[in-house]
Amino acid sequence: MASERDTVPRTTTAIDAVPTQLAESLRAMPVLEDNVDRVGNPEAVVPKERMADPVPAEGAGGVFSQSWFPICLASEVESGTIQGFDFLDGRVVVWRTEDGVAHVTSAFCPHMGASLEAGDVVGSHVRCAFHHWEYGGDGRCAKTAIGDPPPPSACLFVFPSIERYGVIWAFNGTKPLYDVPVFPFPSEDLLIKTIVLPDLMPVDPWVQCCNTPDIQHIKTLHRISFDEEASNMQWTDHSMTYEFEGFFDSGSRASWEVGVFGTSLYYQSAYLEGRWFGFMVPMGLVRPGMTRNYMVLAVQKSGDAESDRDFLEQCLLTEVGIVGEDTHIMTSMHFRPGTLTKSDRTLGHYFKFLREYPRAHPSAPFIT
Repeated sequence: MASERDTVPRTTTAIDAVPTQLAESLRAMPVLEDNVDRVGNPEAVVPKERMADPVPAEGAGGVFSQSWFPICLASEVESGTIQGFDFLDGRVVVWRTEDGVAHVTSAFCPHMGASLEAGDVVGSHVRCAFHHWEYGGDGRCAKTAIGDPPPPSACLFVFPSIERYGVIWAFNGTKPLYDVPVFPFPSEDLLIKTIVLPDLMPVDPWVQCCNTPDIQHIKTLHRISFDEEASNMQWTDHSMTYEFEGFFDSGSRASWEVGVFGTSLYYQSAYLEGRWFGFMVPMGLVRPGMTRNYMVLAVQKSGDAESDRDFLEQCLLTEVGIVGEDTHIMTSMHFRPGTLTKSDRTLGHYFKFLREYPRAHPSAPFIT
């Protein structure tokens, strides 16, 4: 007996070319049961043009914020090894000499442009794989394998760098304008955990940093209640910090000192139910408009190792959850200063800070 489907006239043999899986998914799609036909807006609604002064994007005009940026976890580069990383609009290498010191330099050999990533570390030098020219920590060519005198111009660009809290940082500039912040307790008194989040964020680091002076954002999206408005607001040429007390939506009481250093690091020193913890989010600029987020979480050692680790993990998960609330917004937003309200006074000040922030790109001829 013929099936009901067999009685439907076949309009063309082209049906046979439709893949079986696609055909089944099309048949499974619902038939429109309620055919609504109504007018939405008969005419366009055109807002008045916003007069906001934009904040320069990273890389605009060929320059970048003069900030400290994380390049990699310290654990990624062992003594005597070299690794390559995207940074700003080019490529850098991190290489660690046998004495443990990590150097951040331009990636390309000035002889023929070979990437030093293919090379190796020999004693206190990094050696290019192509012709075995060697470079010291000052960037200068120390020797050529063939015996020719090193040309005076054969130099790598050496970034100001520092290793702190399990991260290797580089400063975009010839001289750091400020220091990487530290927690208010000696490192030996702290239990520290540093991680890197797996997914890149498709915004510049400063866009994420704008969440810190955005009081509306903290109160609404993160559901943190303030006892009083933020106090002790402090601004420098390269940072902003303030303090407040209040509650998480769980009812847990906390006090915070939060801030932004440069345009690429969120800082927090806080007490949760009377116990201190510190938190940083250093933001690496993989390329313009693309950020890699690191997290540094610290708690004071109490002498009870199990309790300390439990508190560390609780704080870390709390912060990861808060950052996660931002993620789906950051991945789809078109960030620009727009129409501000009374509650945006601090945020408006921060936009001015960003517009005036120093920018440069001294490594441009060497890392691209």
